[in-house]
Amino acid sequence: MNLSPPTTAVFVISAILAVLAIIGTFVALPFISEHAFWVAIVAYVILAVGNVFRGI
Repeated sequence: MNLSPPTTAVFVISAILAVLAIIGTFVALPFISEHAFWVAIVAYVILAVGNVFRGI
């Protein structure tokens, strides 16, 4: 399996979701606070998919 660096868009989307999950842990955000763990998991799955598949 050859890994490739994720595109800038994939990295930014993943970073924004991860930051929202962290902020949602400490501040009451409507949807994010209730599902902060899963938002963080989705952020890292998106980042992993960006590493595994080339051109995404």
